[in-house]
Amino acid sequence: MSKNKLVTTLDDALAGLQPGMTITVGGFGICGNPFTLIEGIAERGIGNLTVYSNNPGSHPERGPLGLAHLVERKLVSRFGGSHNSFNKEFERQYLAGEIEVELIPQGTLAERMRAGGAGIPGFYTATGTSTFVAEGGLPEMFDGQGGVSKQSQPKETRVLEFQGQEREYVFERAITSDFGFIRAHKVDKAGNCVFRNTAQNFNMEAGMCADITVVEAEHVVEVGELDPNEIHLPGIFVDRILQLTPEQAENKPIEIVITRPKGGEDPTEAIAHHEPLVREDGKGWTRNGIAARAALELNDGDYVNLGVGIPTLVANHVPDGVDITLQGENGILSIGPSPTEDEVDADLINASKATITLLPGSATFSSSMSFAMIRGGKINAVILGSLQVAENGDIANWGIPGKKMNGMGGAMDLVNGVDHVIALMEQRSDKHTEPKLLHRCTYPLTGSQCVKRVITDLGVYDITEDGFLLVELAPGITVEDVVNHCRVEVKISDNLKTN
Repeated sequence: MSKNKLVTTLDDALAGLQPGMTITVGGFGICGNPFTLIEGIAERGIGNLTVYSNNPGSHPERGPLGLAHLVERKLVSRFGGSHNSFNKEFERQYLAGEIEVELIPQGTLAERMRAGGAGIPGFYTATGTSTFVAEGGLPEMFDGQGGVSKQSQPKETRVLEFQGQEREYVFERAITSDFGFIRAHKVDKAGNCVFRNTAQNFNMEAGMCADITVVEAEHVVEVGELDPNEIHLPGIFVDRILQLTPEQAENKPIEIVITRPKGGEDPTEAIAHHEPLVREDGKGWTRNGIAARAALELNDGDYVNLGVGIPTLVANHVPDGVDITLQGENGILSIGPSPTEDEVDADLINASKATITLLPGSATFSSSMSFAMIRGGKINAVILGSLQVAENGDIANWGIPGKKMNGMGGAMDLVNGVDHVIALMEQRSDKHTEPKLLHRCTYPLTGSQCVKRVITDLGVYDITEDGFLLVELAPGITVEDVVNHCRVEVKISDNLKTN
């Protein structure tokens, strides 16, 4: 008979965790975070920790959530993750030189954890090639004066053949940890875990790669009560089970709650239907108009990944007769509209951390499975917001040196795993007045030579061997307007379309 792995106290659950250890923690944003275990670490003041997790928790006005409890108490000396989410205190500590940060593409993070649990010391991936991830130079420590005191080192790269094509790959080392802290919906006393909806995310991977894995369980059942076919993480990977109280199990804060009225439109659909597509002065597309134009790029039957910002509006403009399936890199296929107030579910969020619903035929899965789809070429199109695009198809969309270094999230994996990459941006923006179409990007690259088409408030550009080719003008825009907002030569198509 399987060993009963239940522990009765937080002290028992955290026994052996010492300052200076490395921990892996499940969750995407705060969805699926092991809140009780994290808060137990914080209360005990166990510090100087190296933490690997997708995000360092959230720190809204109502107080710290998830790993933000450790960050606020300065118990984390080094953090490895893909995005700093909504944690202003983490961002302050990073820029002030108080915490060391390893920025890791989201899919690489998931696969490094999975590899660690599978006994694979490392692997080659196309994600991050031709960027600071491979070449070195990512800021790991700032000096508090605006400078960088420590930066990432170059990684090994090799040109390898895969499926008949040669390309460059970068070697990534596996992640292992002293402790893994995860949360599951149902756990039997042998440690078999069932996760729920998008709360699965990194929990499987964070639990696999640890020497000691502790799961906080919303529901504990007897051995034999779980259907063997529904188990996500077998109990062989789990060492301790902490049964949550009903109150603790219900404690699931949500970072972004977006709802629609019963029988009413999704808020994003309302924007799509009621906000104008053309600017008030009649010159150029609005953000909504950019999204509407981008939707015309999609084909019936496509699997599509939409980035945050303007791309989130694209789904509301898909033409009649075109049926697409939306994929969220946090582990979901077939994303539905925003929920009504009584449908809100903390275990159902999109990659922007906002509440969603499921459509018939939806599937939820782990982060490593999600990025297997992306890197494996199963996604037909990705539409990303962008800060800069270069004439050779390079894109920068995740960081502004000295101002914002949020992390790359899943964008690096997407631009390397999807052939049809479309970049959206406002060339005329109150926030960023510098030219955004350039000879070469000046911000850290997301990907190299990957963008095929750029859609802005001024028009539509193709990336060709000769650079930018203007193929369509937005309403009220002239060729002269386009030239004035570019820092690079733009060629004009012989078949230029006007609106």
